[in-house]
Amino acid sequence: MKGLIHLYEGYGKGKTTAAVGLSVRAAGAGMKVLFVQFSKDGTSSEIKSFEALENIETAFVATNFGFYKYMKDETKEEAENAYTDLFRAAIQKAAEEKDMLVLDEVTSAIRNRLIPKDEVIRFLKEKTEELEVVLTGRDPIPELVELADYVTEMKKVKHPYDQGILARIGIEY
Repeated sequence: MKGLIHLYEGYGKGKTTAAVGLSVRAAGAGMKVLFVQFSKDGTSSEIKSFEALENIETAFVATNFGFYKYMKDETKEEAENAYTDLFRAAIQKAAEEKDMLVLDEVTSAIRNRLIPKDEVIRFLKEKTEELEVVLTGRDPIPELVELADYVTEMKKVKHPYDQGILARIGIEY
């Protein structure tokens, strides 16, 4: 089976949820999945669910660096090193032993220069033909949109956050 590239993007809820659903479907079909999270520290509920499933491995940086716009320069450098190492290890592992690689919140990691854009583009262009790749996040760079075979935009029409309701465990994280 030829592996394709999926991009779930936009300002609506559901990007990670779609990637989680696709991962569960793939694992149910016997595919080996590596689900990698950027800008999340491994405490979101889907990580706990994946632990109960065969064929899904997770990877993340356990440090919560906070929102990029509030990071000090020293923290930005630390986050860049950690996320770049995470990305490089993930693509190596996926190339050798996985059928699907999910890069959750990768678009913001690229946009904020926490992982090298050129390395991501090169990986997508040179990935093994069989590897399915899923990318999520807001405001993807044009190169990602161009390389993707599937592009789905999640559009916010209405969201409880607009009424002051914060993210709820099990629903938003």
